[in-house]
Amino acid sequence: MADTAAHLDGNSLAGPLSEILAVEPTAAWWRCPECARSGPLAELHVYGPEPGLTARCPGCAYIALRLVREDGYAWLTMGSAAGAFRFPTA
Repeated sequence: MADTAAHLDGNSLAGPLSEILAVEPTAAWWRCPECARSGPLAELHVYGPEPGLTARCPGCAYIALRLVREDGYAWLTMGSAAGAFRFPTA
């Protein structure tokens, strides 16, 4: 799938996700439930910043996660039940 819009790489999620998660988020491993592509979170294509950040699979554009901030809260949606993130342990 060819990209038609400009995007950032998944490293742009490091700051926002580190405020929520206790581990280095860009080192998390992700597997796409649509195309089975896997790799570190840093390889996702990130769009935003408004109304929030949307990270998509670079292979098929599946929405891996959304991060939206509103009224002192961060709303984090991580794919579907089939998608999984694996975080390194300390």
